[in-house]
Amino acid sequence: MSSLQIASCSLVALAQATREAAGKLALLPSEAKNEALEALAVALETDAAYILAANAADCKAAEVEGIAKPLYNRLKLDEMKLKTAIAGVRDVAKLPEPVGNIQIHRELDEGLILKRVTCPLGVLGVIFEARPDALIQITSLAIKSGNGVILKGGKEAARSCEALIKAIHRGLEKTAVSPKAVQLLTTREETIELLKLDEYINLIIPRGSNSFVRFVQENTRIPVLGHAEGICHIYIDKAADINKAIAIVTDAKTQYPAACNAVETLLVHSEIAPRFLPLVAEALSAHNVELRGDERVREIISANVATEEDWATEYSDLILAIKIVDSLEEAIAHITNYGSKHTEAIVTEDNAAAATFLGQVDAAGVFHNCSTRFADGFRYGFGAEVGISTQKMPPRGPVGLEGLVTYKYQITGNGHIVTTYSGKNAKPFTHRDL
Repeated sequence: MSSLQIASCSLVALAQATREAAGKLALLPSEAKNEALEALAVALETDAAYILAANAADCKAAEVEGIAKPLYNRLKLDEMKLKTAIAGVRDVAKLPEPVGNIQIHRELDEGLILKRVTCPLGVLGVIFEARPDALIQITSLAIKSGNGVILKGGKEAARSCEALIKAIHRGLEKTAVSPKAVQLLTTREETIELLKLDEYINLIIPRGSNSFVRFVQENTRIPVLGHAEGICHIYIDKAADINKAIAIVTDAKTQYPAACNAVETLLVHSEIAPRFLPLVAEALSAHNVELRGDERVREIISANVATEEDWATEYSDLILAIKIVDSLEEAIAHITNYGSKHTEAIVTEDNAAAATFLGQVDAAGVFHNCSTRFADGFRYGFGAEVGISTQKMPPRGPVGLEGLVTYKYQITGNGHIVTTYSGKNAKPFTHRDL
């Protein structure tokens, strides 16, 4: 038996163990899951120094290998980032219980009762590049939603992920949640095998580069939740408040440029461009943002030439493409053509223009007079997120607990049979909501 076959067999065994642990987790009351989350948070706090040292070693190795700056930024886990992630664990524990909620409670006939009840998906397979803090977020959401999870981090975050999973397992050991419900894979070969485990895994969640997410989508039969690109736009309308617009654009580009919700293209109405562009260029230059503009933009400010490729690029860096448009309709058309259906924003004091933008732009998030960086599960009050989905069908946008549960129909009767309700003398249903 080859090493790949051995790895495949061991991964099947691991997936079976995760599924079994997930089955028991699904039956736990909310109090038990919340106690496990608190134990997990305490373990992460206790091991903080060890976790940060492991991450520092990953970052040092990444610098030697010369990984891309956006990936490095996602890899780096400093003290504040870790504290925020741990706070997110406790926020998840405070959220309402997502499992066992009765969505429909209906009498079909006397003594024949229908319920639609929320339940976990089963086992999640989460594959991510860098982003060790994502491991914490996803684990907490998986436990709260009653799901097992198999995590596969990138090799650049191997030490960080192993330190985190060690703390998580130690935290869970004395709780009702089995550590086997949270598993970590470490090799690239396991990624390929993981994508084949449709018998054991119910949902794959990839978090990484465009090419990485597309690879996952194209190499599995398991449903995939995710987005391949985050090409976000901000449109500065002719009726925009310039000071608001400058602050919003600066935040959306520079607050964390490696994020998928950072703005990549700025669209500016021609009537406001002569006044707005010099001011926003000055603000962005203070943050060392490289500007790339079309011909009309470059007549007003100093900028590198923007090519067709720029309109379709997610930079994840301090680079911003700028285009002048002559109308709201032209801005929407550009977004329709080049956008990735992630997050789009308009800055305007014209409520009618804002309503048109919010109504016509097809994206998971459409914002008015605020930064695209608000597209985030934690900021939405979800506690954390497993990722962002740009698909049309739900879940869409930042995905928290609601995206990790499904539902089942339960019917309780007393010897009822369909024949009673069929044919010439069929008895009518009552269909009375209880």
